[in-house]
Amino acid sequence: MAPPPSADLPLGERLLALAQTLQFAWFSGHMVLLLCILRYSFSVIAFSYNTGSARFTYRTAFVSAALTYGIVVYKTWRARQKVGAKNLGFIGLLSDENVQYLCLALVWLLSPQYSLAMLPFGIYSVFHVATYSRNNVIPTLQPNKAPAGASPGTKPQSANPLAEGIGNFVKQYYDASMSIVSSLEILIWFRLFLSAIFFQRRSWILITIYTIFLRTRFAQSSHVQDSFRALELRLDSLVGAQSTPPAARGLWEGVKTAARQFHDATDFGKYANGSAVPKKTS
Repeated sequence: MAPPPSADLPLGERLLALAQTLQFAWFSGHMVLLLCILRYSFSVIAFSYNTGSARFTYRTAFVSAALTYGIVVYKTWRARQKVGAKNLGFIGLLSDENVQYLCLALVWLLSPQYSLAMLPFGIYSVFHVATYSRNNVIPTLQPNKAPAGASPGTKPQSANPLAEGIGNFVKQYYDASMSIVSSLEILIWFRLFLSAIFFQRRSWILITIYTIFLRTRFAQSSHVQDSFRALELRLDSLVGAQSTPPAARGLWEGVKTAARQFHDATDFGKYANGSAVPKKTS
């Protein structure tokens, strides 16, 4: 992430310099996404999520999500071009989490509305906005200047208390929030599965695409793996009760066996030539 403008510049010039960066466009996209989720939540509460304004808000949210992840993918590609890195290839490109979320945002943009789909993007945006505000917006508005007469390398006397509070918030709640995101992503799969059972519009296409996405997330994210293990343990406990019919136990064992076979059959890591999987950069 680029540093904030120089504290020696006037406030107007600092704000202008900040707004002219690509990173600020990324930040603005996350802000718009959060505002759209807030506005759409009011429509959901009022059971008016099929109105024109609600549909517009929903689509705008995923346009913003696609913009933010598109910027990160572009910056990653540009950085690789500058150092002359070799092309990742198709599998390597799809292994980039930012590419995955960019594709998923476009899928949701072009699909029927699923309110749950907004929440994982929203949680990510909360932390992106918080981090950018702490590192760039607050230092631009209230830069910490070194004491008068101090040497050029002297650090500011104290950090901004608001920035410190945001930093503490991110450290305290980030891991728990990522666990919530992974649980929501699993819940979305079950929501799509229900739609597929009732043959709702485009549901079978959506669940196929989303299953590929979730399988990739399982391979890369320890949070997703932990959420699946917690779900398995909970269902094992429920099915293992004495009151559970033997047929239900057999069905659950069959589901677990099929899931493990699907996992083994779709282990595409062995086709990636052992290259490191790119992680999120923002």
